[in-house]
Amino acid sequence: MLLNDDLSERALVHAGRLEWMPSPTKGVDRRMLFRIGGEKARATSIARYAAGSRFPHHEHPGGEEFLVLDGVFQDESGDFPTGSYVRNPPGTGHAPGSENGCVILVKLWQFKQSDRERIVRLAGQGRSGELGGAVMSSTILFDGADERVMLEDWQAHADIELANLQGLELLVIDGSLTESGDTLERWSWLRLPRGQIFRARVGGRGAKVWYKSAPLLHVCSFDQAEDKGQAR
Repeated sequence: MLLNDDLSERALVHAGRLEWMPSPTKGVDRRMLFRIGGEKARATSIARYAAGSRFPHHEHPGGEEFLVLDGVFQDESGDFPTGSYVRNPPGTGHAPGSENGCVILVKLWQFKQSDRERIVRLAGQGRSGELGGAVMSSTILFDGADERVMLEDWQAHADIELANLQGLELLVIDGSLTESGDTLERWSWLRLPRGQIFRARVGGRGAKVWYKSAPLLHVCSFDQAEDKGQAR
């Protein structure tokens, strides 16, 4: 499957408007945003776990990054409530599920092969970013050599501009904003290629956004190993 696979083009998906599509695992549905591959895929999705659903234990040769959008995500290492951000690097594995149900933004096979540090930021954790102007709150979830992941609240009716030297990916978690004539609402996902400056007008209720500044091909290579259970 190829979905928004041209990384040289702007991509926009209003995921909140999409139908949920079943995955091969009972109780886990998804809304696909970006995908190259089948069930073993370089992919970005919003995944919904029904109460009591669980994957069998599986490995992530290409790494896994997720943000909990609603509910509590769980695995052997603990509980991750809404707002939690986790990076499981290449070579890690788990048996994820949710006792009461949850929704997550999840990215697969999008790590550098050399990235081996596991990062866990529970809701509210992380270093403070730069405040001022339209930025009412700012949390640095991850800051690597050429990758920065942020969670921010933007003031209503503000004009926002983000430099984009490497590539930019953004998810609206709450509120709304307008970019390039399109209104992005809850769970709208935007990806901009390197050099395309992000300019937006925040809506009347403000906006909470997750965004990542990083090379869009900042990924390890597929190999012959099967990433079984990665149906997201």
